[in-house]
Amino acid sequence: MTRTLILMRHAKSSWDHPALMDHDRPLNMRGKASALAMGDWLRRKGYVPEAAVSSTSERTGQTFLGLSFDVPVRFSRVLYHARAETMMAVLKEQTEQTVLMLGHNPGIAEFAEQLVEQPPEHMRFLDYPTCATTIIRFDMDSWTEVDWGVGQVVDFAVPREVMAG
Repeated sequence: MTRTLILMRHAKSSWDHPALMDHDRPLNMRGKASALAMGDWLRRKGYVPEAAVSSTSERTGQTFLGLSFDVPVRFSRVLYHARAETMMAVLKEQTEQTVLMLGHNPGIAEFAEQLVEQPPEHMRFLDYPTCATTIIRFDMDSWTEVDWGVGQVVDFAVPREVMAG
């Protein structure tokens, strides 16, 4: 059996209200469009999660809503600016075969890089821009078996390319 992780950084957030705490910043217009486009891209490619786990930040919540997936989502405070080790621990708690995880940089870029056996040949993978998404497959029966450097990259995309057509 295989497990599939859809690993996504939140979409572009707004800086229009400097008094807002970082955790409370919403998406800007570009971010909303990116989330919608990435949700459409995921569906077109057949990458549909059975469940999602997300940081509790406003921008990750809005990104999840913008993707328009009708799946259960668990918001976890520990994913807010989490490091790779924390993200791995959360991933190992999952039970569904295909899981969407939404998080933040720099942790999500570090997590993606350490999780895969071979990174994709894409110039934006290592910096993981907003709404960047990697589809990673694991040939295992349970998320508890996941380890560093064993994931196979199936796909990687950024909104700019997806929206360009």
